[in-house]
Amino acid sequence: MTDQSINVLVVDDSKVARMLLVHLLESDPQIRVIGSVNDGEAALEFVQHNKPDVVIMDIHMPGLDGFEATRRIMETHPLPIIICTATTNPKEVATTFRLMEAGAVACVEKPVAREHADFEQLVTDLLQTVKLMSEVKVIRRWPRSRQIVLPGTRPSDETHPPRKIQLVGIGASTGGPPVLQTILAGLPKDFPASLLIVQHIAHGFLPGLVEWLNQTTGWQVHIGSHGMCPLPGHAYLAPDDFQMGVINGGRILLTRDEPENGLRPAVSYLFRSLSEMCGSKTVGVLLSGMGKDGAAELKLMKDRGASTIAQDRETSVVHGMPGEAIQLGGAVHVLPADKIADALLTLVKRGDTV
Repeated sequence: MTDQSINVLVVDDSKVARMLLVHLLESDPQIRVIGSVNDGEAALEFVQHNKPDVVIMDIHMPGLDGFEATRRIMETHPLPIIICTATTNPKEVATTFRLMEAGAVACVEKPVAREHADFEQLVTDLLQTVKLMSEVKVIRRWPRSRQIVLPGTRPSDETHPPRKIQLVGIGASTGGPPVLQTILAGLPKDFPASLLIVQHIAHGFLPGLVEWLNQTTGWQVHIGSHGMCPLPGHAYLAPDDFQMGVINGGRILLTRDEPENGLRPAVSYLFRSLSEMCGSKTVGVLLSGMGKDGAAELKLMKDRGASTIAQDRETSVVHGMPGEAIQLGGAVHVLPADKIADALLTLVKRGDTV
């Protein structure tokens, strides 16, 4: 074991699950499990006296459950917490995203049975997520606020050509769900455009994300369907294992086209489709996430006249995707998470009125 080992605490009320998780984590020479406890109270006590780099947290436990344990840890000893659950039932998974509200940075499906067809992939996802999240040293929370005036967008600024923005494309990965919640909760229900969203997420978790966003934002959020005509004030997320774009007339296109940047759905596919079909009559938003998916295509949207927004470093859990877009010159605006909704409202209203 090297000095660069990633120290992990495992929290799960099942002894069998804890033993399996410890075995799987320590199969990677970069990872060392320094603790294994069976409830949230024990986890809270452990982090008070030790300093794990990452916590693997179950949801349902006797006594102090995963939600309350996450909230208290983030209030007292903030560190990266990964939710690890075996259920993909939408209502159960919606609870997972409540933990992300409390400060958890990622969620993964728990590898529970070696005979499961996806067992090896689940193990790979778990190990990769632990390594990535170990680099997140400070988990930032941000208050919601209202009112923003973008540079050059005062009501008297009439320099922009007339356009009616009907579609907003949003791309997000690690750290994205709480930002999506913040954006949707900050937009009025009568928002005059539709939102098309690609959120990289573990397979099977998407219905739970939709359920949570519906419960907590006041918006109507759906999984996109091929040929569907997006409605103003509604949000549509790309389904698992499909690329999502738009076709003539603004209808949703779903296709099994090849993965891009190793991903399907890919933000790059959505943004490129919006740039080709809508040109300047759209807005592109790139949020927290690892890698560079969508960065070059946000630049393409900007070059074709669209307004573009990248989340800033300070409020991003991982600044890879928006950071790459900023570096490429693809972001017209670089904004904190709590300012993006107001920016969208300003841009869309301006497009409607000039």
